[in-house]
Amino acid sequence: MQDLTQIKYIQSVDELTDLYRAPSAAATDKVASEITPLYRDWIMASRFCVLATHAQGRVDISPRGDDGPVVDVLDAQHLALPDWRGNNRLDCLRNIVRDGALSILFFNTGVQDVVRVVGNGRVTADPVLCQSYVQNGHHPKSVVIVRVHQVYVHCAKSIVRSGIWGRDNSRALPTIGDFLFEAKGGAFDGAQFDQALQNRIPSTLWGDE
Repeated sequence: MQDLTQIKYIQSVDELTDLYRAPSAAATDKVASEITPLYRDWIMASRFCVLATHAQGRVDISPRGDDGPVVDVLDAQHLALPDWRGNNRLDCLRNIVRDGALSILFFNTGVQDVVRVVGNGRVTADPVLCQSYVQNGHHPKSVVIVRVHQVYVHCAKSIVRSGIWGRDNSRALPTIGDFLFEAKGGAFDGAQFDQALQNRIPSTLWGDE
């Protein structure tokens, strides 16, 4: 591998922009400052998104999914993202409480375009709001309210290059149990963990068992 200490790194924005052509009119004209009716339709059809947050020099990214709209479009300026059962690390929620800046990528299965929302978030545990998102007798412990600053669609190039919707790599990839086996230096039964996890997931999708 090339010695990374010998690589010349870009030091300024001017140096960076000199490498690329200016964005096309389509790339800039598609940006909206609120959720337009068409963007609302697209986002409300999405069941999966990726949430990116930043605080105190740390960037976190978290996948979010729901059986229905992954976010609720409250109005042209606001989204609601219920925080369903996860690993309880709270990385993104901590960042939002500390800083608030966030971006969300919305995906729709089989669709090659991706929609991005850039905004600012706040976390609430308001009981009325949380209980309005009941699933299978459970409700989220908190909801992220997003104030939308920008929304725009990405073209299909990255999805087309990856072939993600027509490819299945599952047989070649390590499992969570494999990662834990590696992390614990082999002193862990990864296969047993994977089996227990598959049995546990259906009963913990929305809340505690």
